[in-house]
Formats: sequence, structure tokens, C-alpha cells
Amino acid sequence: MKPLGILLLVAILVAGFILFGFSAYRSTDSTEVGVRTIKWLGKRGVEDRVYEPGAAYLVLPIVNDWSTFDTRLQVLEMKGNDQLTFKTKDGNDIFLDVTFSYRIDRTKAPYIRQYVAKNDAELREKVFKTVARSRTRDFFGELSTEEFTKTEDRNSAVERAKVGLQAILDDYGIVLERVAVMDYRFDPDYLKVITEKKVAEAKTLEIRAQIEAQREGNKKMLNEADGQVRSLMAAAVGRYSNTVSAADAYFDQKKALSVAVLTEGTNTSQAIIKQREAMASAGGETQIQLAFATNLIGKRIIMIPSGNAVNLQSLDLNKFLDSVLKR
Repeated sequence: MKPLGILLLVAILVAGFILFGFSAYRSTDSTEVGVRTIKWLGKRGVEDRVYEPGAAYLVLPIVNDWSTFDTRLQVLEMKGNDQLTFKTKDGNDIFLDVTFSYRIDRTKAPYIRQYVAKNDAELREKVFKTVARSRTRDFFGELSTEEFTKTEDRNSAVERAKVGLQAILDDYGIVLERVAVMDYRFDPDYLKVITEKKVAEAKTLEIRAQIEAQREGNKKMLNEADGQVRSLMAAAVGRYSNTVSAADAYFDQKKALSVAVLTEGTNTSQAIIKQREAMASAGGETQIQLAFATNLIGKRIIMIPSGNAVNLQSLDLNKFLDSVLKR
């Protein structure tokens, strides 16, 4: 071989070794882990070793494959054409925008490479997205339409979905960090029904409020009327009591007066009875004569005889009185 040919061959070999040396190094980013798959020379298959982030490693080409997986938190949004559609247990369609946050378990990177996916894109699209879409529908589909509209019931379904999904994703080396409902929409026809129902409920609440206000107004009026009735009754009772008291006092006064009159009359009648009894006795005639004589004491008696001639005669008063008393 000519010297020029030898030099060319040496140059080719040196260049080949240099290129081979550079191509034999594989690196990981600061958030990546590496996985080596042995194709030739040794135990074939995925090596059970995690190549740490931010480093370079000698991995011979041709006889090895090299894969990396991102350990950062991944966010998957299902909305728009990718929105989640499901039926509630009472048969209504709901269109749901959901956001999932997940990451890989870095210690399981070799397992993921061997049994789950070759790279992040395949893990995201073929594994996580498929599982999340199918199973999340099941958990939200356990709710009725009315329950779904209640925040508490909806959040409860979110938590059940997170727990249920994690139980499945554990087998794929994936850690589910968060499930969040961003927005939801109803079927237009059903949305119209809901709107009409809400309007009716609002009207019902308004009418109930008016009825309650009227009821309270009636109570107030009743209380006021009751107060007026009680006041009138108290005034009537007061007047009645005063009238009864005045009548009782007048009655007592007249009763006392009648008793006094009766007593006085009784006493007078008793005195007359006693006086008559006294007069009817033997000394009664004497007492009458004495009283009559006493009344005539000091009296001037003039007797004028009848007729034309005046006949003055002497009058024995004692005899006259005696004759009068004997009649």
C-alpha cells in the first residue's frame, strides 16, 4: 500500500475513534433521569439503574439504547376538543374541562422504560391520558345532575377520582398530584330547562318572601289589634269595677240609712206603744189631766155668750176642766 493510502486510512480510523468516543457519552438534564437498555454484550434488557439528573455517562452506542424521563410536574389539560364528556346517573350529558397534574416516580424509571412507555410523550398520550379519561368519567358519572351542580358533592367526586386513579397509576410508576375541575357545561336543551327551573325557583322564592312579609305584617297587625282589645277590655273592666264599687258604696250608704230609719222608727213606735200603755193605766188619766192643765196655765180665757145680750158670768175653771176631762 502506498504511503498516502496508509495515512488516509490512519486519519479515517482516528476520526472514527474520536466520533465514536463523543457518541458514546450520554447526558441528563437537571430534571431528567436516564435509563440504559443493553442490546448486545452482557445481560440484555433494561438496566435496573437510575442515571441521576445533570450528569454525563459513557454509554456505548449500537450495543446500548438510551432513554430519558422528565421528573418535573406535568400538567395535562382536557378541554376544547379534548374535553371530558360523561353522563350523570340520571342521564344528562355534561361537558367537563379537567386539569391533571402528575409526575413520574423517579425510582421507577427503569420499570417505566421496560413495561410502560419508551419516553415522556408515549407515557403521557398512551398511558396517563387514556387512564385519566376513562376512569374519571366513571367517578363523575356516579353523581346525579343536581349533585354535580353542588360544589361539595363535586369536590367529593374529584377526591374519589384522585384516589381511584392513583390506585391504577401506581402500576405505571406515575404519581398523581392533583385533579381539578376547571369548568363544566350542560347540553343546550338541558341548559334551557335548568335556566327555566332557576327562574321559576327565583320567582318562587320571591313569592315566598312576599308571603312571609305579609305574614309578618299580619302578625304585627294582630298584635296591635290584640293590644287595642286588651286596652279596651282593661278600660271597660276599670269602668265596671268603678261602677260596681260606687254602686256598692251607694247601696251600703242607703242600707245604713234605712237601718237607721228603721231603728229610729222602731224606737219611736216602741215609745208610742209604751206611752199608750202608760196612758191606758190608772195613772194615765191623771197624767193627761195634768198635762192639759199645765198647758192652760197662764192662758187667758174669755167666754162670750151667744145672743144679743151680753151675759157675763163667773167661770169656775177647775169645775170646767173636771167636766171636760170626764167626757
